[in-house]
Amino acid sequence: MELQTLTYIVVGASFALYIGIAVATRASSTGEFYVAGGGVHPIANGLATAADWMSAASFISMAGLIAFLGYDGSVYLMGWTGGYVLLALLLAPYLRKFGKFTVPEFIGDRYESQAARIVAVVCLILISFTYVAGQMRGVGIVFSRFLNVDITTGLVIGMAIVFVYAVLGGMKGITYTQVAQYCVLIFAYTVPAVFISLQVTGVPIPQLAMASTVEGTDGIPLLMRLDQVVTALGFSPYTAGTKSRIDIFFITMALMIGTAGLPHVIVRFFTVPKVRDARMSAGWALLFIALLYTTAPAVGALARLNLTNTIQPGPVGSAEGNLAYGERPDWFRTWEDTGLLQFEDKNGDGRIQYYNDANSAFTKTADEYGWAGNELSVDRDIIVLANPEIAGLPNWVIALVAAGGIAAALSTAAGLLLVISAAVSHDLLKGIFAREISEKNELMAGRMSAAFAILCAGYLGYNPPGFVAEVVALAFGLAAASLFPVTLLGIFSLRVNKYGAIAGMLTGLLFTLGYIVWFKGIFFESMAANVADNWLFGISPEGIGTVGAGLNFVVALGVSALTPPPSQEVRNLVERIRVPN
Repeated sequence: MELQTLTYIVVGASFALYIGIAVATRASSTGEFYVAGGGVHPIANGLATAADWMSAASFISMAGLIAFLGYDGSVYLMGWTGGYVLLALLLAPYLRKFGKFTVPEFIGDRYESQAARIVAVVCLILISFTYVAGQMRGVGIVFSRFLNVDITTGLVIGMAIVFVYAVLGGMKGITYTQVAQYCVLIFAYTVPAVFISLQVTGVPIPQLAMASTVEGTDGIPLLMRLDQVVTALGFSPYTAGTKSRIDIFFITMALMIGTAGLPHVIVRFFTVPKVRDARMSAGWALLFIALLYTTAPAVGALARLNLTNTIQPGPVGSAEGNLAYGERPDWFRTWEDTGLLQFEDKNGDGRIQYYNDANSAFTKTADEYGWAGNELSVDRDIIVLANPEIAGLPNWVIALVAAGGIAAALSTAAGLLLVISAAVSHDLLKGIFAREISEKNELMAGRMSAAFAILCAGYLGYNPPGFVAEVVALAFGLAAASLFPVTLLGIFSLRVNKYGAIAGMLTGLLFTLGYIVWFKGIFFESMAANVADNWLFGISPEGIGTVGAGLNFVVALGVSALTPPPSQEVRNLVERIRVPN
């Protein structure tokens, strides 16, 4: 069966499954809409949490980052995985014992302040919309390549699917849909990895391929071979880092505490029956996440090697080693059609020169060959999706990868959109502006706000501020700087009050958001050729959330020390949620 037909069948079957689950588990009350009725089994919640958290950034973009950044890409593995340890130990069980629907509700009640609740809602919406932009871009990339539709049409289809199971099913429908989506995405991620690992190294376990030898190279290990290949083209060694230690530390920390502060992840721990189940859910989620995250480094390394060997079929880095453009393989042509792979014949020789033309030492050699600059542009987000095609795997594997990429993007997008919906309908409408609203009307308001959020998400997916993992990393930084500190202090500090919480959230959010906009925006880039030289202490926008979190802690504690302490009722509440049942 041809690839196009097979892809339609596989992706269509997955859509039918998601919609069927949503219809069967549709929410009939606000409790089911916001927290799935609080009766989800820990294993099911672990599966759903893993799908919720392993977004398009994890499935589509992370291995692409590792493929091109090499050692520097490890910050994403360390940060996103380490954050779950913080979440399981410091937040999940305590917030579950508190027993409310949302993080802003916890902040409002803990700090006895509707103003603090509103600020938390603003932070939550900014974080969620930044994050969801990356997910919708991932949806557009998958649709544009595998279903032969333009990105706009792909976004509309994705929005329609999310609308059905998020608006109809609420958290109850999303939870069980995400269980199915995890099964789809993990199968779609690991099956090609096994095929390619076996093909390149003869070892069927991708995790072991990293330490295995490449077939046909007289016993050269994979990473050593990859170093040889990329350095021959003027790139930095794959196993050597180029980022400064301080930037690696700050990015890793921002991703860790950002993970623990992400509202769509935290709310998952309100869906289980008991506090003990919240801890168990975090443990199961970490296990399910590890299946993908221990596979990702091998996927990135194998993809980079396959891509380079395809473009450089002859001696790597030599004048005669380049692929003739007219002989490019089918996968090259199909990805060109999406605009995510581009060739520009700068010297008119009809061959593809792929090398690092920013490396002055190598460009001297390139000039001797008659090359006029790097001619190939490869979007990092296509690496995982194109990997099976580059390796020549069967069509059913390629179709499966398409379904997995869509599942990863839609699962997280649905969770984020529901968090936005709950913030508007429950925290703002029910909690502040219309406290007497009936449950039926609140449920209707939740569905209407979810629908509006989906439209906004579609627009952000059409005009995203960067490639998928970069956008998501910025969302983690905003979460680290705004919600994580005051949530943690709300659990473990009896002295922090509403004035400190509000001042801390605003300081962390505004500092981090301002830094990101300044260095990622068009204004500063038009003023400075080398933006990185102007970073504060060498810290990139992806890592600045750590500084924002530090400022949040300092301001919250400082302002609280200078203002009256919380009431005794709140102090009793804090002590109660910290004591095990």
